[in-house]
Amino acid sequence: MSPRRRDRPIRSRLIGLLLVPLFSLVALWAVTAGVTIGESLSLRTYNTLWSTLRRPADSLIVDLQTERLTTARYLGSHRTPDRDAMVLQRQRTDKTRDKLRTLALSGSSRSATTPAMRTQVDEMLAGLSRIDEIRAEIDEGLSERLRAIETYNLVSDSIYRMHYSLALIDDIPIYQQSRVVISLGYAKELLTREQALEAAAGASGLTDEERKLFTQLVGNRRFLIDQALPELDAGLRQLHVNLITTPLYQRLRLQEEQIIAAPKLSTRTQRVWQSTSDDLAESFQKAQTEAAALLAERAAPIADSILRRAVLAGGFGLLAVVASILISLRVGGRLARELADLRQAALDLANKRLPDVLVKLKRGDDVDVATEAPPLQTAGGTAEIQDVGRAFSTVQETAVEAAIGQARLQRGVSQVFLNLARRSQTLLHRQRTQLHGMQRHTTDPDMLEELFRLDHLTTRMRRHAEGLIILSGNAPGRAWRKPVPMYDVVRGAAAETEDYARVNVLPMEDHGLDGAAVADVIHLIAELIENATIFSPPHTTVSVRGELVGMGFAVEIEDRGLGMTKERLAELNERLANPPEFDIADTDRMGLFVVARLAVRRDIRVTLRPSPYGGTTAIVLIPSALMVGPKDPDLARLAAGEVTPEDIILASLQRGPQENENTGEEDRK
Repeated sequence: MSPRRRDRPIRSRLIGLLLVPLFSLVALWAVTAGVTIGESLSLRTYNTLWSTLRRPADSLIVDLQTERLTTARYLGSHRTPDRDAMVLQRQRTDKTRDKLRTLALSGSSRSATTPAMRTQVDEMLAGLSRIDEIRAEIDEGLSERLRAIETYNLVSDSIYRMHYSLALIDDIPIYQQSRVVISLGYAKELLTREQALEAAAGASGLTDEERKLFTQLVGNRRFLIDQALPELDAGLRQLHVNLITTPLYQRLRLQEEQIIAAPKLSTRTQRVWQSTSDDLAESFQKAQTEAAALLAERAAPIADSILRRAVLAGGFGLLAVVASILISLRVGGRLARELADLRQAALDLANKRLPDVLVKLKRGDDVDVATEAPPLQTAGGTAEIQDVGRAFSTVQETAVEAAIGQARLQRGVSQVFLNLARRSQTLLHRQRTQLHGMQRHTTDPDMLEELFRLDHLTTRMRRHAEGLIILSGNAPGRAWRKPVPMYDVVRGAAAETEDYARVNVLPMEDHGLDGAAVADVIHLIAELIENATIFSPPHTTVSVRGELVGMGFAVEIEDRGLGMTKERLAELNERLANPPEFDIADTDRMGLFVVARLAVRRDIRVTLRPSPYGGTTAIVLIPSALMVGPKDPDLARLAAGEVTPEDIILASLQRGPQENENTGEEDRK
């Protein structure tokens, strides 16, 4: 025989199963996170913010600048062509605004922004509603030209505040340059505001307030350009230096000085100013577009570098993960097979072996512990699993032995019940025979009354003896050959109770009960009447009534006691419908158990429910199969043509004169 393999604890296998993939995944995470997460997240954020917020917002700014200019021209001239141009530009602005709102509220945009950024985005989206308000005022003629221009300025300011909030990461060069480019874009915004002011003034010239605002716009634009240019790198700076060093820009500066000095310009000067400012605004926008494209082009090599490093790190990590998975699968599969075998053995024990043993014990069969409860066989060498299997085997053996002992005890108790009951039945039969003889030979009324009381006590004692027989699983000896009227059955049951004088049996229809079921029904109803008299005040009566119903014959036993709770009624009804195994320790409910046993034997339904008088009503529904109609069954068969009169006479002669009989005694009340 080969030496027994050393069992290894399950702890070591679980540690080996978990630590290998855990260390591999941690190492993979550390390498991947340290190399790629920070920069790739920043790059993804930049690209997402550019595509979902920055670029559509820039497009909206351009349309807003154009709409502001066309609106200013209309307010300065009130001509129909200027109004048509304004309306057409509003349509373009609405399309751009709707696109920006859709992209800004998309999932990718919201996930790429911080809470502070999202606050600025929401404020910008809320500020776009001012466009509709100022349009309505303009169409109704309620807005002055300066108010209209300043309202458009507020909308543009909210967009630029959002731009600045998206470029708050200072340690990434792309974001630093992007913030400076935004400042130069705002310089172009200030230039378009100058255009709008001058276009709105028209031939009437600027008011003092408008001239003051124009002067501020010029100063702010020049300051922004002078401040932003030094912060740009060489490539981006050259784009804007080429712009501000052109003669066109110098001409713009001179014209601005003229407007500030003399707000009212000639028509020719106004045309020259509008042409110069339009060309320069277009050049500013072109420089902005080229700067944004250059920033996007610079981000591409960074993305490629990060991608290469991610591929290398991910490749090595993938190899580690695959190796970890293979090792884990091998160890885990072996452990899983052992646990599955143990589980199957335990389920077989719980669902098949022990129930089969209990069924055999209930039938009274002999059970061999070694045969019915063999040790559980489990494969593998894990110490804990083997210990659990041996424990299950011990539990199985103990459970089977306990069940056998319980069954032997139950059979012993049942046999004791049966022996005591049979002996009592013999003595009670002799006692009743003597009492009947004494009653026949006695004429003294007082003596007859005493003999009747003794006979009633003997009848009750006989019912208790029959209860022991029922508890032992056997049937009482009493039996009737012919049907007995239900009224007599109920009266006989009432006579077997102690307080029979309190029982009021109401008249019933003339229907009979099959003789084979008479003894069980009398005992069942007697137990229920006994409970009704015990659990009700002594001065009250117990009413018993019966009638034929659709499914058989119903007997109602109603007391006027204290009643029971709904929970208690539900519990007792469940016991009556599905009687449990008799518990020797539960002697308080022995009568209820006898009722349940008898009801199941005869397919009788017993139900408890509250009584209208506060007590409890017990309803006994005897099935139609046990009932016999009021007419003689022989006459019914004769009317149906099933038998002839000669057959009835012959059957009557064969039965003889005896109408009722029990186990060796005549039982009459």
